[in-house]
Amino acid sequence: MIKSPVSKIHSPVTRNETAKLADIIIKSIQEKKGDNILCLDLRKIEVAVSDYFVICHGNSSTQVTAIANFVEENVFNKSNFKPWHKEGFENRQWIVLDYIDVVVHIFQHETREFYNIEGLWADARIQIISDNESDKLIKVK
Repeated sequence: MIKSPVSKIHSPVTRNETAKLADIIIKSIQEKKGDNILCLDLRKIEVAVSDYFVICHGNSSTQVTAIANFVEENVFNKSNFKPWHKEGFENRQWIVLDYIDVVVHIFQHETREFYNIEGLWADARIQIISDNESDKLIKVK
């Protein structure tokens, strides 16, 4: 679902591309050892601002920045998509990469607990991405 008339360089144009984008983002976060990765499917929520939120946290401002930079680089290399908007690189407590249909939230642990985004969107379908490398299954709530 396209939310605004943005060029393909910024936003997926099909549902399949959106799902692939979310998958690239999740795998990128896993590669940089992001913790407690969740994918919130917001497509059935009428007032949702996006199709998916991908949420994770890092253990330091350095790791949060590294995850965000790697996600951005990897997404561009694999899909040619750039974020439409990004912010949070200054304080590195909560970095947002907005790809229109997929929004990535990368927190420091304490900041994630404080804002509790997954609680705000509790009516979404939530996929819990396993942190265990040997467990390739995605658990769905």
